[in-house]
Amino acid sequence: MTTPRVPSQYGPNAPAIVLVHDAWSDGSAWGDVISRLQELGLAVSAVQPPLTSLVADVVAVHRAIDAHRGAIVLVGHGWGGAVISQAGDAAAVVALVYLAAYAPDHGESVEDLRRAEGAPAHVDFLRRDSGGLLAFPQDTWPSRIAQDVPIINARVLAAAQRPIQADSLEERLGAAAWHVRPCWFLVAERDRLVPPALQRRMAMRMGARWSSVRSGHALFLSRPRETTAVILEAVDALVGAGP
Repeated sequence: MTTPRVPSQYGPNAPAIVLVHDAWSDGSAWGDVISRLQELGLAVSAVQPPLTSLVADVVAVHRAIDAHRGAIVLVGHGWGGAVISQAGDAAAVVALVYLAAYAPDHGESVEDLRRAEGAPAHVDFLRRDSGGLLAFPQDTWPSRIAQDVPIINARVLAAAQRPIQADSLEERLGAAAWHVRPCWFLVAERDRLVPPALQRRMAMRMGARWSSVRSGHALFLSRPRETTAVILEAVDALVGAGP
């Protein structure tokens, strides 16, 4: 993929970046991407959604949006793509960026997308506890999520993973903001969680500007430069700083 020309620093009128992580992760995993964006003078926040329901996660994103002044670029990874699709109807949101993410349509759920692709249900490779929370066995998290991340780092992330309420994956969106917002999509070609073919189909259905990278699902960990570049493409398109 081509890295866009970016200014050395963005001005105060540049949009803020709000990052929404996947299930089985947390906001600290964005660290490398956050530091790269902050070095350019961009305001950034990483949401810590509760992962208890789609509605609750959207509320958490709306709180993060309200904490900023001005325009917002929403970025979602994995499950976070479904969340920003619903939350992106907020008036301050000016663009959506999907990273190896789900992008359901109105009336569609994440599991609807997986079933249409013929992918195994999440419950086929996750453990479900008595409260209905889904989590990876720690010994399988690295190979399923982050096979191209150093194993010592992947094991730490596996230990710190946050489970998601299983019913969330069946919740259908009440709105799909990608119909009315400009979108960017970075496909992870070696993804073992969200099928790459499904990612490409979602990106094309959305009319997104999309590119791909040879990465596993946790592309913001293994390919932070390319991940940051896609976010900056959205920012540049909005502030007129692109090539």
